[in-house]
Amino acid sequence: MQIQVNTGNGVDNKEALERWADAEIKQQLGRFVDDVTRVEVHLSDENHEKAGPAGKCCVMEARLAHHQPLVVTQHATGLDEAFRGAADKLKRLLDHTLGRLNSHRDRESIRKDSSGFIAE
Repeated sequence: MQIQVNTGNGVDNKEALERWADAEIKQQLGRFVDDVTRVEVHLSDENHEKAGPAGKCCVMEARLAHHQPLVVTQHATGLDEAFRGAADKLKRLLDHTLGRLNSHRDRESIRKDSSGFIAE
């Protein structure tokens, strides 16, 4: 799983931030390593130099093989809170999406023959 961290709007793109984000994504989404080819993280400060609530934003996009990308967004007062919120949302979305895909594949592989027995 490739992880790409992008920053903008007043967020310094520091090497330490990238290492931290990489480690957190691998820890949170490690069990999806066979299904997710890439995760893009976009961190920004929407208020930039102005004060205000929920000015930090994290957008995460997971790219799956043979499936449309999945995208989540989290706004918060701090980058850490925005990042962790987006990671939690993405984990739940991946659970839901991959669970549905696997269920659909399982149903497709099970067929009843003419005697009513289930055959694969």
